[in-house]
Amino acid sequence: MNVTTFRITALNPNGDRTAFCCGVEALDRYFHQQVTQDIRRRITACFVAVTDDDQIAGYYTLATASALLTDLPQTIGKKLPRYPSVPTVRMGRLAVKQTFKGIGLGAALLADALDRSSRSEIVAFALVVDAKDEEAACFYRHHGFISFPNAKMSLFLPFDTIKSVHI
Repeated sequence: MNVTTFRITALNPNGDRTAFCCGVEALDRYFHQQVTQDIRRRITACFVAVTDDDQIAGYYTLATASALLTDLPQTIGKKLPRYPSVPTVRMGRLAVKQTFKGIGLGAALLADALDRSSRSEIVAFALVVDAKDEEAACFYRHHGFISFPNAKMSLFLPFDTIKSVHI
């Protein structure tokens, strides 16, 4: 059995991204053409799963964000301070190269994003994602994410719950 190992690291802006193809045109185009500009402008941070032979197998992006208190489910919002919004981390994109799909790499990238975000010295209430379709929303729900009541494709996972989530 051939087992591929990965290391997850910050994207090297000078690295070759041309061979990456996840099959979603918008995610591929962003990774090929836009991500380094967003990193340079401090709009996002990008982390990649790299094989032993330096092939990029997947990536995700993180940025600061906020969620309006009134957008959260009432049972959660009522336990938070009465500020208009709460700080969050947004995972803007998550993609796995087609040749590496089905081996759990997406879940490993999500786990890394949760771990990296929850360990930050800049605190946030939750990790927020915008699912591109129902399949992606199911992936996030499977990992404990909760839909915003008025935006079912936008989901969040409070950081104080991630110790109970097994990814």
